Amino acid sequence: MKQFFGAFFGSIIGIIISTLLALFLIIAVVKASISKVSEKEEPITIIKNNSILKFVIDGAIVDRNLEEDPLNELKKITPLGGIEDSNKGLNLLVQKIKTAKNDDNIKGIYLYFKSLQAGFATTEELRNALIDFKSSGKFIYSYSEAMGQKEYYLASASTKIFINPQGGIEWKGLSTSIMFYKKMFDKVGLDVQIFRHGKFKSAVEPFMVDKMSEANRYQTETFLNSIWQSILKGVSEQRKVSESDLQNWANNLSIRFPDDAVGKLIDATAYEDEVLSELAKKTNTSEKPNFVSLSSYTNTKTQISKNKIAVVYAIGSIESGQGDDQTIGSDRIAKAIKDARLNDDIKAIVLRVNSPGGSALASDVMWREVTLAKKQKPVIVSMGDLAASGGYYISCAADYIFAQPNTITGSIGVFGMMPNFQKIVEEKLFIHIDSVNTNKYSDLGSLFRPVSKPEYDFIQGSIEKVYDVFTSRVAEGRKMKQSDVDSVGQGRVWSGLDALKINLVDEIGGLDKAIAFAAKKAKLDDYKIIDFPKLTNPFDKWLGKKEKDIENKIMKLHFGEAYPIMMQLKEIIKTKGVQARLPFEFSVN
Repeated sequence: MKQFFGAFFGSIIGIIISTLLALFLIIAVVKASISKVSEKEEPITIIKNNSILKFVIDGAIVDRNLEEDPLNELKKITPLGGIEDSNKGLNLLVQKIKTAKNDDNIKGIYLYFKSLQAGFATTEELRNALIDFKSSGKFIYSYSEAMGQKEYYLASASTKIFINPQGGIEWKGLSTSIMFYKKMFDKVGLDVQIFRHGKFKSAVEPFMVDKMSEANRYQTETFLNSIWQSILKGVSEQRKVSESDLQNWANNLSIRFPDDAVGKLIDATAYEDEVLSELAKKTNTSEKPNFVSLSSYTNTKTQISKNKIAVVYAIGSIESGQGDDQTIGSDRIAKAIKDARLNDDIKAIVLRVNSPGGSALASDVMWREVTLAKKQKPVIVSMGDLAASGGYYISCAADYIFAQPNTITGSIGVFGMMPNFQKIVEEKLFIHIDSVNTNKYSDLGSLFRPVSKPEYDFIQGSIEKVYDVFTSRVAEGRKMKQSDVDSVGQGRVWSGLDALKINLVDEIGGLDKAIAFAAKKAKLDDYKIIDFPKLTNPFDKWLGKKEKDIENKIMKLHFGEAYPIMMQLKEIIKTKGVQARLPFEFSVN
């Protein structure tokens, strides 16, 4: 009986909680719907005089803001929520900083650093917005208990930088590492059959060799040094220290503790209460500063204009089909470009690309829509952290291309992979596989036998054909000889700064600059920004995420320490068709 009542009351409580959550969700959806309908003017937050815009930097900064998601409203009022300013969209952040620059009630910005999850190009774009804000004569104060290099690079745009006296700061240069699986695959009996074009197309190297090839090492050193030089230049300009000093401090590990950085990288060590006291004095507020959170700052009116500029966000790996908000599905993005092309109110298109590439076929589908759109209206590309391989493929037909100095782009090359599990199933699992074919090569693509020489030649021929098409697309779009494209292609990766020198991009700049250029090309004095494609239904997104989370948890439980390896195998098997993808998976630290 005791168990019965326990279960009964537990069920009742569960029903109540579920009902409340459903009610909150309905309210959130209704609220989001109402706000969407009312496009004439956003609500205006009352800002006190001498206010400071507070920006808590903790979590990922993505290209596109996801505020349209009604679940974000739910997160504010339920335990589903997390940090106030998580999942920030770069486009909205830049807009709010620009608005605050001209808001007389906002006297400055306070950057509170925890952890920054963003590429260096995204960081660059946000940093430039802060520098522009500071040009108005307003101040920016930064505080952190500990700063990594990426956080510091963003903070270097500040008027003053403070770090906790017992905290830390990192200044040591950039590095990237690649995992090589060849020995492990040999040990378990897995043979990954490789097809590629391009001496720099090193996406497949982790399955072929045990270390970087000379070509791969050379290209990695080149673009890594290019990004580092850009960082040195940016910090030098804002902190008024020489690039040689910055280089020496990194080479000698001179900055060990916050005190070592005072007068060099930072202005002072301080506890947060001391920083807040200084901010209160600076804004003539008696006890504490008047902070306005970034999430609540909406002191802006929606631009009203018949003229529109479409910003099409192409974010993530490239694949055929629909994709989602973090994956470029060729059907979805091609439709978005087409819709923007056929809409007479849309006078120009800005394609925001942040992608390591993926399916060559899917890339070509989107390339076609870009070429069609360009015949009717200006098409401008804005590159984010990555616009490599397939990401460059969909960009090359545009009228004009903007990239950040530390954007990773190029990688004009293709590859294919075909795993062979024969040794594993026969020698490890004692399973023999036999087949019946109607023709000699009917089972081409089998995962349980090696490819023959004619089959290898057949597949490699497809690789060569796609590379030829890829380079011809680039040659046509960039008005270059195909031979010249090949000389800077071969799968080689370039920084945005180096890509500018070899005509793969036209100008250094971010999304704002690309939009302004598009408006100029379309001869627009006023315009409204429209984002494409429509964001994924939040319910589908949530269910899909939960499904993926459950799948990952099961795999982690089952495979334990071998989980990363199994995920890599899963990616190999999933990789179908010819790929135009970044040479390898990496992060710059």
